Amino acid sequence: MATTYEIVQGLAQAAANAYDGALDDKGELVKVGLQREEGRIMFDSRKMDGFGVKFEGNMLCVHYHGECSIKEVIQNDFEGEMDKRLADVVAYLKKEYKKVTGNSVSLSPEGEVDVLVQNISRQRSMVQAHRYYKIGGTDAQPLVGEATEDKLAAGWEKFMSQGGLGTRPPNDKRPKGGS
Repeated sequence: MATTYEIVQGLAQAAANAYDGALDDKGELVKVGLQREEGRIMFDSRKMDGFGVKFEGNMLCVHYHGECSIKEVIQNDFEGEMDKRLADVVAYLKKEYKKVTGNSVSLSPEGEVDVLVQNISRQRSMVQAHRYYKIGGTDAQPLVGEATEDKLAAGWEKFMSQGGLGTRPPNDKRPKGGS
C-alpha cells in the first residue's frame, strides 16, 4: 500500500505529464479530453484550455479553465458538459497514475461541479470549473469544512476585558465636558 505522500506525488506527476504538446510512448499527442485536442492543429483555430490539480487533505480538486462562446453557455446542459470534461481529466489522471506508479488510485466525486462563466468580450467568454474528488487509500485527514480552534480568542478576550473604550486614562487632565 502506498503512503499518502507517494499517492500525491504520483497524481502530481500524472497531471504534469499532460502539458500542451506532450507525446506518449508511441510518439502521438497525449489525449486528455480537452478542447485544444479537437480539430486539425494547422488549419483550425485553437481553443485555449487546460486543467490543474490541488490537494487538500484527502481531497483532490481538479480545476478546468478555457474559452467558450455564449452560444455554448446557453445550450441545454453546459454544466453537464463541464462535468463530463472534468470526468475525462480524472480518467486521464487515473490512467497516467497507473503508468507512472504501477498502482491504481480511486478518485470518487464529492459534491457537484462548480462552474463560473465570465465575459471577456462580446464574442468570447471564459469558463472556470472545479470539482472535488476523494482520494482512496490515503490516511490523510479531511480539511474541507473542518472546524479549527481559535488560537487568538484568549488574547482577544483579555484585551477586551481591560476596557479602554469610553474610559479616560488616569493622566488625562482635560475638563470632563470638553472634547
